[in-house]
Amino acid sequence: MTTEAHTESTEATKAAPTGVILTDVAAANVKRLIAQEGRDDLRLRIAVQPGGCSGLRYQLFFDERSLDGDIVAEFDGVEVVVDRMSSPYLAGATIDFADRIDAQGFTIDNPNAQNSCACGDSFH
Repeated sequence: MTTEAHTESTEATKAAPTGVILTDVAAANVKRLIAQEGRDDLRLRIAVQPGGCSGLRYQLFFDERSLDGDIVAEFDGVEVVVDRMSSPYLAGATIDFADRIDAQGFTIDNPNAQNSCACGDSFH
Protein backbone atom coordinates (compact mmCIF):
# COMPACT_ATOMS: atom_id res chain seq x y z
CA MET A 1 0.00 0.00 0.00
CA THR A 2 1.39 3.38 -0.90
CA THR A 3 1.64 6.17 1.63
CA GLU A 4 -0.87 8.23 -0.37
CA ALA A 5 -3.44 5.42 -0.38
CA HIS A 6 -2.86 4.83 3.34
CA THR A 7 -3.42 8.53 4.07
CA GLU A 8 -6.67 8.55 2.10
CA SER A 9 -7.87 5.43 3.93
CA THR A 10 -7.00 6.92 7.33
CA GLU A 11 -8.76 10.18 6.50
CA ALA A 12 -11.86 8.29 5.38
CA THR A 13 -11.79 6.26 8.59
CA LYS A 14 -11.51 9.37 10.75
CA ALA A 15 -14.45 10.91 8.91
CA ALA A 16 -16.70 7.90 9.61
CA PRO A 17 -20.18 9.17 10.52
CA THR A 18 -20.28 7.00 13.67
CA GLY A 19 -17.19 8.70 15.03
CA VAL A 20 -15.86 5.22 15.81
CA ILE A 21 -12.77 3.71 14.20
CA LEU A 22 -12.67 -0.05 13.64
CA THR A 23 -9.17 -1.39 13.01
CA ASP A 24 -8.51 -3.88 10.22
CA VAL A 25 -7.78 -6.60 12.79
CA ALA A 26 -11.06 -5.93 14.60
CA ALA A 27 -13.00 -5.89 11.30
CA ALA A 28 -11.51 -9.26 10.33
CA ASN A 29 -12.53 -10.76 13.68
CA VAL A 30 -16.04 -9.33 13.42
CA LYS A 31 -16.35 -10.89 9.94
CA ARG A 32 -15.13 -14.23 11.30
CA LEU A 33 -17.63 -14.18 14.17
CA ILE A 34 -20.54 -13.20 11.91
CA ALA A 35 -19.59 -16.03 9.52
CA GLN A 36 -19.68 -18.44 12.47
CA GLU A 37 -23.24 -17.28 13.19
CA GLY A 38 -24.16 -18.21 9.60
CA ARG A 39 -26.09 -14.99 9.03
CA ASP A 40 -25.50 -12.13 6.63
CA ASP A 41 -27.89 -9.63 8.24
CA LEU A 42 -25.85 -8.90 11.37
CA ARG A 43 -23.98 -5.69 12.12
CA LEU A 44 -21.73 -4.74 15.01
CA ARG A 45 -23.60 -2.44 17.38
CA ILE A 46 -21.59 -0.38 19.85
CA ALA A 47 -23.48 1.33 22.65
CA VAL A 48 -22.87 3.09 25.95
CA GLN A 49 -25.20 2.21 28.83
CA PRO A 50 -25.36 3.30 32.48
CA GLY A 51 -23.62 0.82 34.76
CA GLY A 52 -20.29 -0.56 35.80
CA CYS A 53 -18.13 0.71 38.62
CA SER A 54 -17.21 3.93 36.77
CA GLY A 55 -20.71 4.99 35.69
CA LEU A 56 -20.93 3.97 32.02
CA ARG A 57 -20.43 0.61 30.34
CA TYR A 58 -19.63 -0.33 26.75
CA GLN A 59 -21.80 -2.85 24.96
CA LEU A 60 -20.66 -4.58 21.76
CA PHE A 61 -23.04 -7.05 20.17
CA PHE A 62 -24.36 -8.26 16.85
CA ASP A 63 -27.69 -6.79 15.86
CA GLU A 64 -29.97 -7.06 12.86
CA ARG A 65 -32.22 -4.18 13.95
CA SER A 66 -32.26 -0.66 12.57
CA LEU A 67 -33.29 1.89 15.19
CA ASP A 68 -34.43 5.45 14.59
CA GLY A 69 -31.38 7.72 14.67
CA ASP A 70 -28.79 4.97 14.16
CA ILE A 71 -25.48 6.12 12.71
CA VAL A 72 -23.88 3.55 10.41
CA ALA A 73 -20.35 3.28 9.04
CA GLU A 74 -18.68 0.53 7.04
CA PHE A 75 -15.17 -0.79 7.63
CA ASP A 76 -13.87 -3.39 5.19
CA GLY A 77 -17.35 -4.83 4.65
CA VAL A 78 -18.37 -4.67 8.33
CA GLU A 79 -21.21 -2.35 9.26
CA VAL A 80 -20.77 -0.61 12.61
CA VAL A 81 -23.87 0.91 14.18
CA VAL A 82 -23.99 3.48 16.98
CA ASP A 83 -27.24 4.87 18.40
CA ARG A 84 -27.53 8.64 18.53
CA MET A 85 -27.41 8.76 22.36
CA SER A 86 -24.12 6.80 22.49
CA SER A 87 -22.47 8.66 19.64
CA PRO A 88 -21.09 11.63 21.65
CA TYR A 89 -19.49 9.25 24.17
CA LEU A 90 -17.82 7.23 21.40
CA ALA A 91 -16.57 9.98 19.07
CA GLY A 92 -12.96 9.17 18.20
CA ALA A 93 -12.98 5.79 19.96
CA THR A 94 -10.91 3.03 18.36
CA ILE A 95 -12.17 -0.54 18.48
CA ASP A 96 -9.36 -3.07 18.16
CA PHE A 97 -8.88 -6.78 18.78
CA ALA A 98 -6.15 -8.11 21.07
CA ASP A 99 -4.89 -11.69 21.05
CA ARG A 100 -2.09 -11.65 23.60
CA ILE A 101 -1.35 -13.48 26.80
CA ASP A 102 -2.39 -10.44 28.87
CA ALA A 103 -5.47 -9.47 26.84
CA GLN A 104 -7.82 -11.22 24.47
CA GLY A 105 -10.90 -9.89 22.74
CA PHE A 106 -12.17 -6.55 21.58
CA THR A 107 -10.67 -3.45 23.17
CA ILE A 108 -11.86 0.14 23.14
CA ASP A 109 -9.51 3.10 23.29
CA ASN A 110 -11.79 6.04 23.99
CA PRO A 111 -10.36 9.58 24.20
CA ASN A 112 -13.62 10.72 25.86
CA ALA A 113 -13.16 8.48 28.89
CA GLN A 114 -11.87 10.56 31.79
CA ASN A 115 -11.53 7.57 34.12
CA SER A 116 -11.95 3.85 33.68
CA CYS A 117 -12.01 0.91 36.04
CA ALA A 118 -9.35 -1.79 36.19
CA CYS A 119 -11.52 -4.25 34.28
CA GLY A 120 -11.69 -1.85 31.30
CA ASP A 121 -15.41 -2.49 30.94
CA SER A 122 -16.68 0.79 32.33
CA PHE A 123 -15.65 4.44 32.21
CA HIS A 124 -16.62 7.95 33.24
